[in-house]
Amino acid sequence: MTIQIPGSLMQGHSAVREQFVRPFITAFAGNRHFVKNIIFERDVAVIEFTFKAEHKGPFAGHAATNARIELPGCGIYEYDSARRQITAARIYFDVGTLLKQIIDQRRPHLKTEEEAAAASTDTIGIAAPMEHLDLATVINVSQTVSGEMVLEKLLDTLMRTAVRYAGAERALLILLQNAEQRIAAEATTATNTVMIRLRDEPVTGSLLPETVLRHVLQSRESVILDDAAILNPFSADPYIVERRARSMFCLPLMNQAKLIGVLYLENKVAPRVFASARTGVLKLLASQAAISLENTRLYRDLADREGKIRRLVDANVLGICIWHLEGAIVEANDTFLHMLQYRREDIVSGRLRWTDLTPAEWREQDECAVAELRSTGTFQPFEKEYFRKDGSRIPVLIGGALFEESSDEGVAFVLDLTERKRAEEALHKLGSDFAHMNRISIMGELAASLSHEITQPIASARNNARAAQNFLDMQPPDLGEIREAVACVVGDVDRAGDIIDRIREQIKKAPPRKQRCDLNGAINEVIGLTRSMIVRNGVSVQTQLADALLPVQGDRVQLQQVVLNLILNAVEAMGSVEAGARELLIRTEHDDAGVLVTVRDSGPGIDPTHLKRVFEPFYTTKSGGTGMGLSICRSIIDAHGGRLWAESNRPLGTVFQFTLPNTANS
Repeated sequence: MTIQIPGSLMQGHSAVREQFVRPFITAFAGNRHFVKNIIFERDVAVIEFTFKAEHKGPFAGHAATNARIELPGCGIYEYDSARRQITAARIYFDVGTLLKQIIDQRRPHLKTEEEAAAASTDTIGIAAPMEHLDLATVINVSQTVSGEMVLEKLLDTLMRTAVRYAGAERALLILLQNAEQRIAAEATTATNTVMIRLRDEPVTGSLLPETVLRHVLQSRESVILDDAAILNPFSADPYIVERRARSMFCLPLMNQAKLIGVLYLENKVAPRVFASARTGVLKLLASQAAISLENTRLYRDLADREGKIRRLVDANVLGICIWHLEGAIVEANDTFLHMLQYRREDIVSGRLRWTDLTPAEWREQDECAVAELRSTGTFQPFEKEYFRKDGSRIPVLIGGALFEESSDEGVAFVLDLTERKRAEEALHKLGSDFAHMNRISIMGELAASLSHEITQPIASARNNARAAQNFLDMQPPDLGEIREAVACVVGDVDRAGDIIDRIREQIKKAPPRKQRCDLNGAINEVIGLTRSMIVRNGVSVQTQLADALLPVQGDRVQLQQVVLNLILNAVEAMGSVEAGARELLIRTEHDDAGVLVTVRDSGPGIDPTHLKRVFEPFYTTKSGGTGMGLSICRSIIDAHGGRLWAESNRPLGTVFQFTLPNTANS
């Protein structure tokens, strides 16, 4: 608050309290307010009253006169209706009229002298002085500014109203934007015409006195200069020196405790333009303008957000629908409707319900999403399926939120996953093809060993058959020996058949089949397939297969492919070592995750920095390798819900391990 009396300037709450408020209470003890009119609005009341008192003590240089004072006033009271408390009050009346009544009632021989002094000073300049401000003016100013919600129109209305009521030649509106003062509008008058120019530029000393602006921003108090040409605290400001403006009025725009901006007005021709009722109207205008500007900003932010949401909905990038928790879909964009083969008439008729669109197996997940909505107001995106109008299904990813925590209406964002699912299926098929090619490649590498494995039982069968022939030629034939020889032939043929069946299983292209699998038995079969290569490379194999190993759920051929890859890699690596033992350990054991399989070799090992890279596609440490074997192995183990990794062996070699869930964990 700032109070200016010719010859002195009171600034700040302390100075005003000590130099004005206390003397006023002492001088007019027992003053009374007689209410004439009251207008109630939401959380605010405007009261017109008559102030009555007797001059009982010194005030503004005038000794007590016992003069009877009666002058009009106006109060604006903000209140909390719930707590039934007044939260803020602004009371207006003109001290100049009060002093005039004191002078008029003094002794006649002093009256002329006092009138002359009063005429020379006109009025006492107070930051918010006011002559009789009738209720019509209060309501008109309030309604004029509060009626606009569009910023550009509000600025135009505010500046025209300020210039009209203030009698200013020029006015500037400065708004705070991110702690920076920027000029939002300028009003100028010429030939009884008010011209408004909307601007957006920083404040400079060529546009207004910066020292005055800084004082208002820092103190949040109004400054009135009745005549800037007279010595005052801001006389040294370059703008005042160069422009020679006479009357200046700068007042803050406050919304509760928040500073919104500053209104600056000036008149270069006449002094004391902003005295009396004009400043009262401007204070009222500034208070209402601060509220309206803040409301306009909120309205603009809301409109921007709504515009962004509307553009998102209309852009049809993804499906969007608005729904009620009980199941009704009340609005949707074209993408959502096209996705489910419905039309807008289906929404209007109320036939479209998200509860009916959901297959039975997904309803439990929907119930979890509704519970999450009621708890937090949002639900995390999850995959599900919807029924199309023709009865077919569509995979979707859905996420959403309630508009308000207490509301049952919300919005959902729905993404069609059809193309992604097709891509996943194509990728899965490609992975299966790679795995098949890898098995054929391995069988090619094992061709020599496999030919030996098959030749051996065939040769044995041939020898046993010749023996049977010899026993038949004997007189009499030795039937016991013949029976034993024929049994050996049958055994040799069965053994050869088993080898061929295992080769066929590895080579044939068949879809994966997950079933209960004896992992120990599958590993023994793989060792049998690789026996010749193991022997040729001088590798010693040791197995530590756990007793009573729980069966796993998986594709037997694919799991054998993983073990086969790991054994062949180990044998080939140890085959390149000239000196030292060539030892291969294959172990199975129970693990917290289910079953743990370990393949440990004593080869040259892998550089520790490359251990993670060996599972990358097309990365290989072998001169003739494709770099796909271990990558395919990891994808197979991942598909079975397990994990495959590699570590360095001590002191030499590499350890490959993978886990598989057993049937209980599955």
